[in-house]
Amino acid sequence: MLTQKPLLLAAISIALWATLAALGKQLAHLPPFLLVGTALMIGGAFGLKHWRAWRGIALSRLALGVYGLFGFHFFLFFALQRAPAIAANLINYLWPLLIVLLAPVFVPHTTLTRWHMAGGALGFAGAALLMLGKVQGFDAQYALGYSCAAVSAFIWASYSLLTRRMGDAQAAPSGAVALYCLVSGVLSLLCHAAFEPSTAIVGSDWLWLLLLGAGPMGLAFYTWDAALQRGDVRTIGALSYATPLLSTFVLWLAGAGQLGWNAAGALLLVVTGAMLANL
Repeated sequence: MLTQKPLLLAAISIALWATLAALGKQLAHLPPFLLVGTALMIGGAFGLKHWRAWRGIALSRLALGVYGLFGFHFFLFFALQRAPAIAANLINYLWPLLIVLLAPVFVPHTTLTRWHMAGGALGFAGAALLMLGKVQGFDAQYALGYSCAAVSAFIWASYSLLTRRMGDAQAAPSGAVALYCLVSGVLSLLCHAAFEPSTAIVGSDWLWLLLLGAGPMGLAFYTWDAALQRGDVRTIGALSYATPLLSTFVLWLAGAGQLGWNAAGALLLVVTGAMLANL
């Protein structure tokens, strides 16, 4: 069973998230909250068959799920609107490092070894190397956007760690993620109605939205939740550094990016970091 292999489940989530940027590029003309809300509603629809289990979900678990899914995307898209995308994305990719470093704070009986710290440092160095070559410096006029990107990183890291912490005492079925998606999707669509111009979704947009909702904003959340409830969050956090590397590779395959020496160096650092953290 996949549920007995948390690292495999985490790897599935990371692989799906690697397609997020490429799929999002196809839908860049849609307002962010409309895009996020629609994709989350599609992702939640895949778990509707588990609706009977929702009655047993503690309110605290529902609040945590909405905090993670809605809060992360709210601050991320707010940051992308108010700061250069590459710089904001780089700051947002602090979340794997925060998962590794904050594990002892959020998860009882968890400590950091020198292997976790070394693996986390190498993984972050790989993510930074991949993207710093494209960043021309941080401008103070974008301070609000940078701050929101940092908040989004903290939200996803803390959501992931709290999912692991609550897993033992208040374990929720993986189908609970569907409820998180649906509630977060409704909140995103309400934000669209309040802050964005009304936009119709037409033509091939629905195909891309279906792929987005079924993959990086659907199945990825289910497998991530299951992995965190069963696996070592420090090792999973270090493994997550592969996300920006794989994302860049997928963009390159889609003809929307370039691979250079920094990508090769990033690959070496990410793989080495994940191996060290697994020790």
